[in-house]
Amino acid sequence: MEKNLKSEGNEKLQNLRHSAAHLLAQAVLELFPGTKLTIGPVTEYGFFYDFLPKQNFKEEDLSKIESKMHELANQNFPIAGKEVSKQEALKIFKGNLFKEELIKKLPEGEKITVYSQGNFFDLCKGGHVSSTDQIKFFKLTNLSGSYWRADKDGMPLQRISGVAFETKKDMDDYFKMVEEAKKYDHRRLGKQLDLFSFNDVAAGFPFFHNKGLIIFNKLVDYMREQQKEDYQEIKTPLIMKESLWKTSGHYDHYKENMYFTVVEGQPYCIKPMNCPGGILLYKEKPRSYREFPLRVSEFGLVHRHELSGVLHGLFRVRAFTQDDAHVYCMPDQIEKEVIKILDLSQNIYNKFGFKKVSMSLSTKPENAMGSDELWEKATQALKNALEARGIDYKLQKGEGAFYGPKIDMNIEDAMGREWQCGTVQVDFFLPQNFEMKYIDSDQSKKTPVMIHRAIYGSLERFIGILTEHYKGRFPFWFAPVQARILTITDEQKEYAKEILNKFKEKNIRIELDESGDQISGQIRKAQEDKLPWMLIVGKKEQENQTVTLRHPDGKQEFGLKVDDLIQKAVELSKY
Repeated sequence: MEKNLKSEGNEKLQNLRHSAAHLLAQAVLELFPGTKLTIGPVTEYGFFYDFLPKQNFKEEDLSKIESKMHELANQNFPIAGKEVSKQEALKIFKGNLFKEELIKKLPEGEKITVYSQGNFFDLCKGGHVSSTDQIKFFKLTNLSGSYWRADKDGMPLQRISGVAFETKKDMDDYFKMVEEAKKYDHRRLGKQLDLFSFNDVAAGFPFFHNKGLIIFNKLVDYMREQQKEDYQEIKTPLIMKESLWKTSGHYDHYKENMYFTVVEGQPYCIKPMNCPGGILLYKEKPRSYREFPLRVSEFGLVHRHELSGVLHGLFRVRAFTQDDAHVYCMPDQIEKEVIKILDLSQNIYNKFGFKKVSMSLSTKPENAMGSDELWEKATQALKNALEARGIDYKLQKGEGAFYGPKIDMNIEDAMGREWQCGTVQVDFFLPQNFEMKYIDSDQSKKTPVMIHRAIYGSLERFIGILTEHYKGRFPFWFAPVQARILTITDEQKEYAKEILNKFKEKNIRIELDESGDQISGQIRKAQEDKLPWMLIVGKKEQENQTVTLRHPDGKQEFGLKVDDLIQKAVELSKY
């Protein structure tokens, strides 16, 4: 999918979608007077607006609202903004507790803009098309629940979402992409290919079948191979005392997403993060600057409570494995270490065919720990690393973790969708909280810097992404079953078993079709299973001690020597 369908980096499209959100709000007020407006931002492909209606909207209301939007758009209302004072804005939006809250939080003297179209007006910073008749190609797509300020303890609201585009072709292309994504939904492919499944007895906790676990383990093995020269690997406990998470700050900042248990009357937490366990191992013995940078990895299983309504296959689960790593270093080593992580990430994403990788830099959020000085130092190190590699990046103000700024890595899949996977976070604060020390060259005790790093992010989610990215047809080295032997008649079974054993001796993941189906049925089943190779054996192949290689696209290679094909399979299986 072309980039121009996305809001990011396209100011004209962002303005159009922002205006479509206002048009949606205007239509809702005309059809449902008394509805309270909250906010309506732009999304990747469209917009949404959150409302507090007098009576809840129903799904059938969407078509009415969409028709009213077209009616209003055709009236060609000019869209104009004006600056007002804080006091004037409070008068304009009197009675709307949401708008009043937003206005009251603005600093005194800050410019407040109100945009209008016809008899509709809204609190807004701007970025619009000049008139409503420019909003032509849009569709309302979803009605869902939400909360004010995204706080589940806040006011429950209703969200109406939609998409908007500059041309009809762009909108048609988008819905083609949506249909394509549905066709290759990883949940459907996971069942079809016998990879993984889900069960209501463990909502949010995926079951990996044998073939799915092969893929999972290949991800682990590949990452281990890539970092074997630089990292040592550890494993830390799944359950640790609640006091540990209070020291780390996770309890105060993250407890609503944590699971708890009691052991012999003592409160314990099931870990939502791997970092505190790694810190305890760091502190097991005195450390010297000579050990730095100390790079430590862990494929750590973590648990985080997610509301049932947001669970989505492998994309949103309650338990997942992170390819976590932590680098302990001195301040003057940060930039070099971040560069090494960026290089490693790019190499790994390229291996899976993700050629387009974008980066964003997230800065200090409102609930941050630590001083502005430390935050600035950490943020600058990340900036320097990105610029040293000539990487363009998007600045996301206030989106950092509570303990440090971060770089997020976004990969674009074969269907043009972006996924945030990797992250690099510089952390001055956990080392301080845990009183971590090292002996410097002058024999003084100093506090190390900690860099958090993940590349897959979540192995489970990455497998979901890969399943859809490859549309279930995994590359040879990664496929759970790399080849299947198909025989024309049962007379070739013994020869086929000889071939099977030879491939297995070289650790090629191969199987023999024992179904007894005709060759056309065997081929059809292998294609449904999306296998990279079909090895066809008939009377001629048996007599010549060869094999015919059939590819998924139907192309065939005849008269191949078995040993030569095994050697090719071995080469293709290498990382």
